[in-house]
Amino acid sequence: MELIGLYLVACGLLIGAGVSKAIRPGDTARAWAVLLPIPATRLHAGVRIGSIAEAAVGTIAVVVPRTASACVVAVSYALFAAAVAFARSRGGAVASCGCFGTPDTPATTLHMVVNAGLAMSAAAVAISAPTGNIVTILASQPLHGLPLVAVSAVCGWLTYLVISAMAAVQGARRLTAVSFRSGR
Repeated sequence: MELIGLYLVACGLLIGAGVSKAIRPGDTARAWAVLLPIPATRLHAGVRIGSIAEAAVGTIAVVVPRTASACVVAVSYALFAAAVAFARSRGGAVASCGCFGTPDTPATTLHMVVNAGLAMSAAAVAISAPTGNIVTILASQPLHGLPLVAVSAVCGWLTYLVISAMAAVQGARRLTAVSFRSGR
């Protein structure tokens, strides 16, 4: 399973985003209320339920990385890519996707690419038909998977920053019409 590191990143982001939105579903509900003809108050419970399911999928998929769980992760990220595309199609300088339960995180092309890449890595893990659980998989890695887990955690954090912080900076730049391109 060559892409197990990216798969761990994908699962970790599902867990982090799911827990974040379950704790604070309001910002995500408001973000989607702008995009959908449903009041935020009605979306609130749906966001919380979906977020708990998202965290559960990530947890199950990381503990027992099997074909079925990897397929669910792949489909989740494919749907997220479609949701980001939908948010972008609705326009606005700060069209939020609400991925991490925070307001005004713009849906960017890079976000779609990251989601598509994570979907493909999870699909590759599903195709490889893993057996065992995460403990047996990590045991077969150098130093019992400690370097793999550490690098996956760093990559997960960097991916989070690309999706959230970098997107917020890009949205702010659009709002202020600041460009760093040369006028030549």
